[in-house]
Amino acid sequence: MPLNAKALGEALHEDLTLHSTLCRRDAGAFQKAIQSGQEVVVACTQEQRLFADLGQQTEGAVSPIRFVNIRETGGWSRDAAKASPKVAALLAAAHLPEPEPVPTVTYKSTGRLLIIGPLDQAEQAAALVSDVLDVTLFTQGPGNAGGAQARRYPVLGGRITGLTGWLGAFELQWSADNPIDLDLCTRCNACVAACPENAIGLDYQIDLAACQSHRACVKVCQVAGAIDFTRDATAQTERFDLVLDLRSPTATPTFLQHALPQGYLRWDGRDLGTLLKLRELVGEFEKPKFFAYKQKLCAHSRNATVGCNACVDICSAEAISSDKGRQQIKVNPNLCVGCGACTTVCPTGALTYAYPRATEQGTKLKTLLSTYAAAGGKDAVLLLHSQERGQALVEELGRAAQLKLAQGVPANVIPVALWHTASTGVDLWLSAIAYGASQVVVLCTDEEAPQYLDGLQAQMDVAQAILRGLGYTGTHVQLLRATHPTELDAALQGLGQTRQKTPAVAARFAVAQEKRSTLEMALDHLIEQAPMPVAERPAAIALPAVGSPLGTIEVNKDRCTLCLSCVSACPASALQDNPQLPQLRFIEKNCVQCGLCATTCPEDAITLQPRLLLTPERAQLCVLNEAKPWACVRCSKPFGTVKAIEAMLGKLSGHPMFQGEALERLKMCSDCRVIDLYSAQNETKVTDL
Repeated sequence: MPLNAKALGEALHEDLTLHSTLCRRDAGAFQKAIQSGQEVVVACTQEQRLFADLGQQTEGAVSPIRFVNIRETGGWSRDAAKASPKVAALLAAAHLPEPEPVPTVTYKSTGRLLIIGPLDQAEQAAALVSDVLDVTLFTQGPGNAGGAQARRYPVLGGRITGLTGWLGAFELQWSADNPIDLDLCTRCNACVAACPENAIGLDYQIDLAACQSHRACVKVCQVAGAIDFTRDATAQTERFDLVLDLRSPTATPTFLQHALPQGYLRWDGRDLGTLLKLRELVGEFEKPKFFAYKQKLCAHSRNATVGCNACVDICSAEAISSDKGRQQIKVNPNLCVGCGACTTVCPTGALTYAYPRATEQGTKLKTLLSTYAAAGGKDAVLLLHSQERGQALVEELGRAAQLKLAQGVPANVIPVALWHTASTGVDLWLSAIAYGASQVVVLCTDEEAPQYLDGLQAQMDVAQAILRGLGYTGTHVQLLRATHPTELDAALQGLGQTRQKTPAVAARFAVAQEKRSTLEMALDHLIEQAPMPVAERPAAIALPAVGSPLGTIEVNKDRCTLCLSCVSACPASALQDNPQLPQLRFIEKNCVQCGLCATTCPEDAITLQPRLLLTPERAQLCVLNEAKPWACVRCSKPFGTVKAIEAMLGKLSGHPMFQGEALERLKMCSDCRVIDLYSAQNETKVTDL
């Protein structure tokens, strides 16, 4: 790699010494460094295991060690000579502290494994894992070769009615509706030979559709007594820690979601890696609780009305559901895989990504971009990719470039590994543009669920509409889809063919944990630095109808009765009443376009209008509708509106319970209504006397 230690040291404000064979001949320098007590960053991931072992063998080694890849991401590229700013940025980010710890989710597995599938295949799989796992088979047909005669494992049979759960807590439900009791069956095959319809397979299950009730099988099984056609089908349940499913995912309704529960694996009979992974899933395991939820900000439901359903719809693990009783969402942390898609599409920030937090992610992006710019880098492109397939693809591209088979990662493209590509959204993307990035590119491979791609694209359409509306020409946020290094190479080289307009001055704000606060700070900076002159800007930028967290509402004044049900439904305090006057007031800056106001309105008087208002009125309280107050006919105190009271009188005037004095009381305030009713009762008593 063409590394310039002096240039890197100036960018990082440190004195650097370059070691070209740190893992071999220069290992002494590494050992000396880890004895210093200071944090050590090793710019090599290939020999991570060797460095870790060397650290354990070094007496007095107390320094924490972290690793960063500057080889495939920068040093192995056709334009590696120009990659010093990027390498400096990657090294600077590697110095950042680790994300703060968060609550964890614990799984406990004792190794009870359920294998579902044809009996012969299930027994073959069981033979490869039964030395470390406690195996139970659920037969789904005999398979091609038929079941083995030796009964090595417990076998269940019947019709599966349900399979739910996760690692350490799977529950199988089935109906034992087959006449053959597999616990009593000795596998002598007498019933198979005796059946004239060949209705009994070597999984020792009877095809009841083919059976003609000759009952020859019952006669030959009298000694074992395993066959009983009069036995009632009983519902059975049993718990397992792990599930290995040999069935085709298209042939069964079990776990069809994209992100499968941890501890549930499918096996095609060929990839031994699946079985190796299964063997390791015994013991106690922890993972971060990736999300944080604030119910008071949630726009999902108010007053028994559902508004925003974005997180429920996008979750590929089916970990999020609607809790209608408590009028909120419910997230199952055991099913959550940490993709963060729910936090990306959440308009209010009720769901936030907890590990790493938005503040930590923002600090990383800011450090990368500021260091890159300080080192003389231009037109920075952030390439956000997953830690698994995305990172592997970037590294494959780097190795192909070293072999002169590809161009490699361009010098201005900075790869950034995320737990999942769906974990960042419009707030962080626009912050990155405000920090000086010319583009934010999200690399998607074949591991993303289809709804994730739709959700990301919708968010990008919103971000792009804002930027173009402010005069930032070019494409600043985009999805990049690739599954092979050649595809990735061609796409990355194509990024440099157009120039993007960026803010003249990079932002200095820090990303907040609250999504809306970050979004507002990014918008303020982008508006302040917008290339389009103020005189030429539109009053508002129209935004896409799908996915926009910004906008206003339109109220049909002819329909609106100022019942103010929308005010109580609004989770963001965008809609407000006036205690002094019958008014519906609105602060556009607070509106998240959740739609609760529109679905709550009994008169269907509200419609959403996604937009970004550029005038000062966006942050000001404005009146959407107002009406003449109705004065109590008894005390003249105003209550309600003329329109609402007249509408009520019109609807109830024909009702037998609201005639005469009863109808007149509807024109009174609540206090006078009670007084008038009490007075009328007393007058009736006096008359009776």
